[in-house]
Order: sequence, then structure tokens, then C-alpha cells
Amino acid sequence: MVYLGSVGLCAQIAHDYEHPPVNYSATTPRDAILRLKLRLAKGEVALAGGELQMLHTLLTELGVSSDSQTLVFSRTSFQRSRIRPDQPRALYFSDSVYVGWVPGGLVEVTAIDPQLGPVFYTMELPGGGRGAPKIERDTDCLRCHGGAFVREIPGVFVRSVFPDANGDPLLRHGTQLVDDETPFEQRWGGWYVTGYRGATAHRGNAFASEKGDQLVFTPALKRPAELSAFFDTTAYLKPTSDVVALLVFEHQMAVQNSLTHAGFAVRRMTTYQHGLQKTFKELETDEPVYDSVKSVFASSAQDVVDRLLFLHAAPLPRGVTGHPDFVKNFARGAPRSAGGHALKDLQLGERLFAQRCSYLIYSESFRALPETLKVRILDRLDSALRSRDPKDRYAYLPSDEKQLIRDILIETHPDAKARWKN
Repeated sequence: MVYLGSVGLCAQIAHDYEHPPVNYSATTPRDAILRLKLRLAKGEVALAGGELQMLHTLLTELGVSSDSQTLVFSRTSFQRSRIRPDQPRALYFSDSVYVGWVPGGLVEVTAIDPQLGPVFYTMELPGGGRGAPKIERDTDCLRCHGGAFVREIPGVFVRSVFPDANGDPLLRHGTQLVDDETPFEQRWGGWYVTGYRGATAHRGNAFASEKGDQLVFTPALKRPAELSAFFDTTAYLKPTSDVVALLVFEHQMAVQNSLTHAGFAVRRMTTYQHGLQKTFKELETDEPVYDSVKSVFASSAQDVVDRLLFLHAAPLPRGVTGHPDFVKNFARGAPRSAGGHALKDLQLGERLFAQRCSYLIYSESFRALPETLKVRILDRLDSALRSRDPKDRYAYLPSDEKQLIRDILIETHPDAKARWKN
């Protein structure tokens, strides 16, 4: 589970997504964990060796690079008893899978299902090389991931807290939900951060305390390249918690939540419309007819395009360099135009990406959106990229960047090519 808040603050209630048309918990996912289970059952893969070796094998099978490692030392997941500043929780991710692990603890996996959004699992690694791993879908994760912080959907997110010297969050002094719109100075409380050399402070690598009712917190001045000064890094796959990986991680989760929310909302309203059409003995159609349904379609498409185009993304300070391995490998295999450009290309200047259109437009989650919604997103995106109006909603994107994004998508995205060329 990616959530980094206090489990005690969350309550599990029945949400709309547990009912038709989504039926979240009752629906069998078709995600990376299903494929892993099949391979394990056939004996095509086995987890053996020590804990780190098994973790590395698991990440490889799930298509997750160890270069993506980030580390959180605040005691804020359900494995909080194992987490502390000298034994942080490691997180790894790909475009569609998130893996969390604490030495000696369970492995937590969040796999993105194209229809259901994030699905949460726990896995107990086999001890002493005996037996197969036990992988279970974990509904307890929905206590916090199921709508308390992410607008009534199963979602993924991170938080920035003020941790004391033991890693316990000082919650009465506030916490911060973090995504790519969060100011740099408010990020990463309770996290370790490497690969940043700039002067602008963030909340990582630092501890807080209280003096009476007052918070005492001073941002860390050191800019570590690795973390051996904080704990024994040989217990982990990497000695780093990469700042670029953190930035990508936060952007990706925000877009994924937007896609999940839009897909659920439109499927729900389409079912609602079908019910009305059946009652009124009208022809049932997926195309929105009633004003209330049209409004949800329009707002959902707008929200997705805003997220895809980084509408409110916070600027980055100088000094974001990251680890060379993550920076080099992140865009490997990304769809590229004939000119060599890809939406995964990093810039690491005032912004994270060279082209401000999210690579998650290639994701299964995007491709699986209801067609009636997807064409509206593509039309709105095309309009945004064609516009040269200085007062337009997306006027912060210069004309040459808009044109390059549009050219890349026409060359590399089948839906955009089919829709826009006509």
C-alpha cells in the first residue's frame, strides 16, 4: 500500500464503487498479480534465496526496476511496528505496479487493473526457501485507500508528515497530501531523499519535535547522495531514495487517480441513463443524452486533460539531478516519434518532463476508459494542443511544445492518430 498516513484516522464504509456497475471487491482483477499467480502455479518462477534475492526476483517478475527505490521512515503504514528511521520502508514502482517492503515484513503490492483501478495485495515471502508465497487480496487497505483521501475511489497516494526521532508522525501539527501540484518545500516529510543538490529546502531527511504545544522542525541542510549515514543500506537493494523517482511517483499516482475517478463516474452515469431510458421506453444508448449525464462526462474529461497536461504542476527548483541509473532507464522502451521524442523524456529543470503531457495516456487504464469518455478526452486534448489563444486554459504551454506533443501522439498513440488525423 502506498498510503502514508495514520491508519487510525481511517474508517471503512460502503462506497458506491462496491455496487454496480463497478462491483469493486466482488470483481476478479485482471492485473499483474493474476499473471504472477499463474506463473507461480505453473512453476515457471520460484522465489528462493534470501529476502533481498526473493524481493529482486519478485520485482523482476512484476516488471518493476529496483532503480525506482524510495524510502520512507515515518511509521505510517500498517507495518508501522517494523518501520523506524534505521529500518525504513522501501517502495518500488513501474507504470502499473507499486511494491512496498520492510525487512522482515510482508510485501505489499498495489497493481493497477484497467477497470478497477488499484487493487491491493499482501504477500508473505516463503521462509527458508520452503513453499510458494501466499498472495492475498487485502481489503483492509480500503480503510484508507478506499475514499477517505481520494474522492470516493480506491486510490493511491502519499503524504508528507512531521516525524519525530522514532519515526512517529506528529499528526496534530498537520500532514500534507502530496502530488505534482504540491509546493516543493512541503514534500517528503518522513522520507529519505537523495539526488538533490539545490538550495531550496524540503522536509525530507529531517526530524521534528515538540516544545510544549509548538512544533520544532528545521529542514535538513545536507544533500546526501546515499544514505549510509542514516542506516545500514546493505539491507536494501539500493543505498538511495531517489528524488526523481519520488517526483515521477507523485505525478503518476495523481494521474492514475484521475483516470480511475473518471472511469467510475462515467460508467455509473451511463448505467443511470440506461435505467431512465428503460423506464421511459427510450432507445438505450451509451452516448450521453440527459444534461446531468453530459455534465459528468464533460467534467470528467476536463479533469483528465488537466492532469495529463500538468495544469497546476508546481515548479521545481534547481539542483534536481537524481541517480543516473533511474534517470537513464526511466524512458527506456517508451514510444518515440521519428524525431526521437517521447513523453517520458525528463528535463529536470523548472519542470520534471521535457514534454508536459503525461505518459500515462499510453496506459491500459486510459485505453480501457469507456469509449464515449475517451473520445471526449482526446477531442479536448486536441483542442488544447491546437489552441494558440494567449488566454486559453493551457496557455502556459508554448506553441512549439504543444505542437511537439501533438506530433508525438499522432505518431505513437493509435487512438490519437485515428481520431486526430480524421
